[in-house]
Amino acid sequence: MIAEQNVLITGAGSVGRRIARHCFDHDANIVRLFDNNEPRLAQLQAEIDDDRCRFLIGDVRDDSRLERAMQNVDIVIHTAAMKHVDISEYNAFEAVKTNVLGLQNLIDAAIDNGVERVVFTSSDKAVDPVNTMGTTKLLGEKLVTAAHKYSGRGDLRLTAVRFGNVINSSQSVVPIFHEQISNGGPVTLTDSRMTRFFLSYTDVTSLITEALERTAGGETFIYKMPAMRIEDLAEAMIETMAPTYDYDPSAIEIEEIGRGIGETFDEKIMTEREARRAVENETLYAIPPDANGYLDYEGLDDFEPADDIVRSSGNEDLLTKGEIIDFIRSDTDLLEEQ
Repeated sequence: MIAEQNVLITGAGSVGRRIARHCFDHDANIVRLFDNNEPRLAQLQAEIDDDRCRFLIGDVRDDSRLERAMQNVDIVIHTAAMKHVDISEYNAFEAVKTNVLGLQNLIDAAIDNGVERVVFTSSDKAVDPVNTMGTTKLLGEKLVTAAHKYSGRGDLRLTAVRFGNVINSSQSVVPIFHEQISNGGPVTLTDSRMTRFFLSYTDVTSLITEALERTAGGETFIYKMPAMRIEDLAEAMIETMAPTYDYDPSAIEIEEIGRGIGETFDEKIMTEREARRAVENETLYAIPPDANGYLDYEGLDDFEPADDIVRSSGNEDLLTKGEIIDFIRSDTDLLEEQ
C-alpha cells in the first residue's frame, strides 16, 4: 500500500517520525512531514538523510496551506494534534481548533486533491470521554466516518485508529519516570490504582499500516494492547534503571501526588455499544460505522465478530514487572541507557 506512493504525515512528533521511517523502509515515493514546529523539523532534517523526504512548515488550522501540502498526495496519515490532557483542559477551544477544525480542514483537502487513503490517529480517551482532549478525538472519529457520505468520491477511504499510551513517547509517563530516576527520585505517581493500555512503536506502525491496507471506510481500528498498573511500571523502571545511575533502587521513593485534571483511573478501548458490533482478527479489533442507514458499509475481509472483549484496562490481565521490562526492551533501548 505504501510502495511508490506519495505520503503526507501531519505531525513530526515521536509517532510521525516512526511512521516516516516505516514509509522509507517500504519504498514510498515521497514522504512529506508537515508540522508547525520549526526547530523540530530542522532537527529531523539533520537526522533524516533521505532525498525522498520533504519538510513542510504549516498548521492544520490553515486550510490553504493544507491544500498546497496535499497536492499529488496518495496517502495521508494524520498524527498532528493537541494530545496533553491537562493543557487541552485549560485551553479547550484551542484543542477544538486543532483537533476538530484542523481535522475537518484536512478531510476537505483530501477530498479536493484526489487522496486515496486517510488514517486519523485517535485515542482511547475518546471512549466515554471525561476530558476535552478525549472529546475532540471522539468528534474527530465522527468526522472521519461522516466524510464518506458527503465526499462524493468512491475511491477515497478514511479510517481511524484508536490507541493508548505509546511507550517512551512524549505523552507517556516513561520519559518522566526516566528523568526522575536519573536524578535520584522521587518518582511521582498520581494514584497507585491507575492502570493504562500501552503499545510499542512497532505496534503503532503495524496498526496504521493494517488500517491503510484493510479499511473499507469509516471504521475505527484498535490494536489488542497489554495493560499495566502504573505503579508496577514505576517500580520496574526503578529496579532496572537506578543502578545505571549509581543509585540503590530501594533509596528511590515513589511519591503519590493525586490525580491531574481530567485524569481517569482506567482506560477503555471501546464503549459497550461499540463492542456489540466490533469484529476482530488475531491482532486487531475493528468497530464498523454504526448501522443507522446513513452510511453504506461493505465490511472487512478476514474479520469475525469479536468475542470476550475486555474493554477496560482495570479489568484486563495486567503485566507483571518482569513482563513490563521485557515489553519496554522489545522496542527501545531505554532501560539500557547510561
